[in-house]
Amino acid sequence: MKTLRFEIEEGAPPARIDKALNELCTELSRTRLKALIEEGHVRLNGEACDTPSRKIKAGDALEVDVPPPVAAEPEAEDIALDIVYEDSDLLVINKPAGMVVHPGAGNYSGTLVNALLHRNADDLSGIGGVLRPGIVHRLDKETSGLMVVAKNDIAHRGLAEQLESRTLKRVYKALVLGVPFPHKGSVDLPLGRHPASRIKMAIRRKGGKEAKTHYTVEKKFGEEFALVECRLETGRTHQIRVHMESLKHPLIGDPIYGPQASALKAALKRGGWGPETTAEVLNFPRQALHAYSMSFLHPVSGDTLSFNAPLPPDFYKLLNLLDKN
Repeated sequence: MKTLRFEIEEGAPPARIDKALNELCTELSRTRLKALIEEGHVRLNGEACDTPSRKIKAGDALEVDVPPPVAAEPEAEDIALDIVYEDSDLLVINKPAGMVVHPGAGNYSGTLVNALLHRNADDLSGIGGVLRPGIVHRLDKETSGLMVVAKNDIAHRGLAEQLESRTLKRVYKALVLGVPFPHKGSVDLPLGRHPASRIKMAIRRKGGKEAKTHYTVEKKFGEEFALVECRLETGRTHQIRVHMESLKHPLIGDPIYGPQASALKAALKRGGWGPETTAEVLNFPRQALHAYSMSFLHPVSGDTLSFNAPLPPDFYKLLNLLDKN
């Protein structure tokens, strides 16, 4: 990845960051620059900026991280998929942890898109472009669970409209440190790029995008851990992970927002768990987050569709060990 650096000259009038970069950076197109801004690859005076309309002024310093190019079109790969439902308009998939949804920097193969191109090459929506055919929404690489994929543009638009209007319902299960109190509540805090880290999101009360999560404690494991059901009203990047961390109840295994090893060890010691459970919790390799349930109106027939996906084996094993205490 290369980094381009620019400084706004003295006397330059205030301007939008996307327009200024378009004049300064002649090697990249306006569309590419806008995408880099929205994906968090641009920093203004050292702080991440993902808003193309952000105003800049003389003396400001801009940095643009340019990821290596991705192949113009992903290659089809014979990768097995867990299909929960399929008809002529859409697919519902139970995505495993570890699978990236679409190709990007560092993940050019082995993605859900590569698998879909092999399995459904002739019937995927084109709205997402060649890199995201059929993809209506996404899950983080290490989050498991349900996703819906559109086979045609009519289905894609209908599903996207339900996401926008918040009528496409998604329910997640998360294992967190501690027990949230009250046991049922909502987190209504805006999210935006972390000011110092391109890979992180953060609560941004100024300039952040609306984000709301409703949670319910489903099961307690002493006072040290809890299985929490999270219902999304919005669908921002890392939303559940950041919102639960903001409550001081981070997700077990989360490499970015998760608890410190010392806090986990202390909780396991207080709860009296043995060495096997302690090792499993400390070494859980991903955020303990699973997209458990999804419901929406079929974009063509209008029928109500509802689906559940059981917890994957690694998540289930972790809960079972905690429950044996």
